[in-house]
Amino acid sequence: MPAYAILGAQWGDEGKGKIVDFLSEKADVVARFAGGNNAGHTVINNQGHFSLHQVPSGIFWPQTLNVMGSGVVVDPPSLLEEIKSLKSRGIDVEGRLLISERAHLIMPYHIELDQLSESARGENAIGTTGRGIGPAYSDKASRNGLRVSELLDLNTLKPRLKETLDHANAFITKVYGGKPMKLEDVFRKCSEWSQSLSPYIGAAEDILHEKLKQNGVIVLEGAQGALLDLDHGTYPFVTSSNPTVGGACVGLGLHPSQLVGVIGVFKAYCTRVGGGPFPTELTGQTGDRIRDLAQEFGTTTGRPRRVGWFDAIMANYSSKINGYTSVVLTRLDVLDGFDSIKICVAYELNGERINRLPGGQGFLQHCVPIYEEYPGWDKPTAGATRFDQLPEEAVAYVSRLEELIGSPIDIISTGPKRHEAITLRSIV
Repeated sequence: MPAYAILGAQWGDEGKGKIVDFLSEKADVVARFAGGNNAGHTVINNQGHFSLHQVPSGIFWPQTLNVMGSGVVVDPPSLLEEIKSLKSRGIDVEGRLLISERAHLIMPYHIELDQLSESARGENAIGTTGRGIGPAYSDKASRNGLRVSELLDLNTLKPRLKETLDHANAFITKVYGGKPMKLEDVFRKCSEWSQSLSPYIGAAEDILHEKLKQNGVIVLEGAQGALLDLDHGTYPFVTSSNPTVGGACVGLGLHPSQLVGVIGVFKAYCTRVGGGPFPTELTGQTGDRIRDLAQEFGTTTGRPRRVGWFDAIMANYSSKINGYTSVVLTRLDVLDGFDSIKICVAYELNGERINRLPGGQGFLQHCVPIYEEYPGWDKPTAGATRFDQLPEEAVAYVSRLEELIGSPIDIISTGPKRHEAITLRSIV
């Protein structure tokens, strides 16, 4: 029963799309378990350059079934646009994309509430994408949400929709002073979605368990990163779901014993989008250089990402809560040509050296990084496919990261393309 979870190990944007695509060659199913179209995965392969937001990254391998699990929130208009775009570029989607009937819908009023809420926060804005993800999960938790399955029964949906819309309009008008949405307008959209999405909706959990019984290989695709986890991340600057390994089980209806591998994807440095503490953030020329070299701009929003040195305290914490059996290190090539490279190995907080990630926002924002400095390398690592092609300084850097993370680095990505990787040990 081989199921492998591939998780973002930092604040997201670690290059999971490429890694899922790379590892899906042997997969029967690729299943997304959390998040919505606030996440973006970039995949570059022999079919072209693709930006995915909801469709799992295994869609480019013809043998895979691609599942959106119950832990995902689905934005129908953007999903339909994504499907249309893939089809227009020759990617076969029919019969290969399955949306769990238990997944929740992102409704137009969720998007409105998200944007109004962020605007009202002013300088204290979380930095959401404004795509309705948080409000959709809030409705799910308050038992006021709408599931994808309800698109299959519009007669039952309409009174439920009225109830949820009345609730949303109360917030839109009375709290934020916005304009209410009309029931008939929203229901008309639901009717259109019902017609277009019905062929893709099904009992995803049953199919996953059947595939596992048949000894099929399932790759579980994470979105965002462990440090954005609602429970374990840098709260309140987090996402609204659980992109950690527990979320992989809950969001697909699997149990822990079915996971044979938990793969953490780390960048060779750190990035973050939106607000929140970032102890190793680089705000000068070095940060600008890394951002420009790596084109660190959000796949979904286009926002410039905040950039910093690798934070081993964060990394070790991420490893502890997820139990990584393997690590994938991406973007090593971005560090080619730097005179020196730093790794944060501890924090100073109120004059004391600490080696753990504080749980409170107030503590973390006052942490000062304590660095180890390593010599850079002149010989390029970009495009390397063998470990012996790496310069000795890069090898030393990778070895130190492996030691600090506490899990073996089994794959090193050396570029954005599918084949630009060094495989030290097969993990799927």
